[in-house]
Amino acid sequence: MIQLSNLTKRYGNILAVDHLNLSVEKGEIFGFIGPNGAGKTTTIRMMAGVLGPTEGAVLIGGISMATAAEEAKRMIGFIPDRPFLYEKLTGLEFMRFIADLYGFGDGGFREKAEGLLIQFSLYDWADHLIEAYSHGMKQRLVIASALLHDPRLIIVDEPMVGLDPAGIRLVKDLFRQMAGRGTTIFMSTHTLEIAEDLCNRIGVIHQGRLVALGTTGDLRGTARLQSGDLEEVFLRLTGKETP
Repeated sequence: MIQLSNLTKRYGNILAVDHLNLSVEKGEIFGFIGPNGAGKTTTIRMMAGVLGPTEGAVLIGGISMATAAEEAKRMIGFIPDRPFLYEKLTGLEFMRFIADLYGFGDGGFREKAEGLLIQFSLYDWADHLIEAYSHGMKQRLVIASALLHDPRLIIVDEPMVGLDPAGIRLVKDLFRQMAGRGTTIFMSTHTLEIAEDLCNRIGVIHQGRLVALGTTGDLRGTARLQSGDLEEVFLRLTGKETP
């Protein structure tokens, strides 16, 4: 579903992403972890077509982001780490706006939007201005809006930020259900417990390079650890161990 080939991004003399090669399969929940400044968000923005690469290619469902960006983006539900919301819109108006961007049309919009608002416990707030929403409510609205067009791929940067325990459980269960139906989930997170619990495979990026890839057990082997949780593995792979 995702194919990254020699994906590279430079900012002047800074090499933010360094010839990244990665494949993620249909129905996989893939975790992308790394220290601050490792290149996670830059990679995600290139995958989503928000940022152009310096070199390399992004294929989504076999479609090139460089040559057929609109077609590739229609397959994606993108949830950034700092989403922009038009706070003078109501929740339902914002969902209408997102639906129009994807060419959803009027047929079935109301039913689909209301169903998602109910699922994310936002239905009673559908006609309230977004500026009145809490941070967690805004995050749930962004996630709900990203699902309107039934994307084949969800790209999400820090999905659980601002969510309470019930919201985290809701999103985790939803991602598992969607993956079971064939939707691919690509998620970047600093919450290693969630990555370990939820993801089929995990990639570790450090200084712009993919330094490890696989299950938690695979990563433990790469880190040359006999035991330990993902936090210990992560610290070993990124050189952040306490002396």
